[in-house]
Amino acid sequence: MKKMILIGCLSFLLVACSNSDWRTASRESAGLAPKPDAVKEAVIEVYAADAFSWRGWFAVHTWLAVKAEDANEYTVFEVVGWRVNRGLPALHEYTTVTPDRYWYGAKPDKVLSIQGEKAAELIPKVLDAVNRYPWANEYTVFPGPNSNTFPTWVGQQVPELGLDMPFRAIGSGYAD
Repeated sequence: MKKMILIGCLSFLLVACSNSDWRTASRESAGLAPKPDAVKEAVIEVYAADAFSWRGWFAVHTWLAVKAEDANEYTVFEVVGWRVNRGLPALHEYTTVTPDRYWYGAKPDKVLSIQGEKAAELIPKVLDAVNRYPWANEYTVFPGPNSNTFPTWVGQQVPELGLDMPFRAIGSGYAD
């Protein structure tokens, strides 16, 4: 009986650690973000999804997105470690209509959502904080700075966001 349990546990770990290739993992929209062609008001959102592969057992990856009033796309800001390995800044910015994409197979959760007049008032402050992020060219898994340090730091610079990071946002304490 003990042997069967051990084999079962080892099989589970082997399957869990052999996630599909990141190149084929889903990056589709999770359907969480207001569609920019339907919602004309300003929007600020923060998302968290399990980190890729076995890291997702312990940690999440977080990112933020802003959409100005009447904008047709969101601007997404996130910190990604493999960019540094390629000689690029860790802080990455891009525009998209789907800021709520799966993080390489992991469905995101919405951590924060602000819409309307309050979002319109806070977006300039958020963008200013993004531009002042002190670790834009750095990435260290632990203790940070990493993908969770970034939204935490923005939240500290713009306390009106009321950003409360998830417990598994390892590296968020680095911003302190």
